[in-house]
Amino acid sequence: MEKGACRHDKLIALRRVEGQVRGIMKMIEDGRYCVEILNAVAAIRGALKKIEGQILKDHLNACVRNAFGGKSKAAKEIKLREIYGLFESLRK
Repeated sequence: MEKGACRHDKLIALRRVEGQVRGIMKMIEDGRYCVEILNAVAAIRGALKKIEGQILKDHLNACVRNAFGGKSKAAKEIKLREIYGLFESLRK
C-alpha cells in the first residue's frame, strides 16, 4: 500500500466509519426507529466498500505491479493466488 497522503485518507475514512458505528450504537440505546438504524448501517457498508476498493486498487498498482515487474515466477504465482483469493472473498 502506498505511503503518505493515500494512507492518511484511508485512516480518515475509517475514523469516520468508526464514528458512524458509535452513532448507531447510540441510536439503538435511544430506541430509534429501525429504518433509521438500517439506513445508517447501509451508509457504513457503502463507506467500507469504497475503502475496500481503494485498498484493492492500491494493492494492484503497487504490490502486484512490483511482483509482475520482477523476474521471480514464484512471486508472480503467489500474487496471482492472492488475487484469486481476494476476489473470491470480496464476492461474498
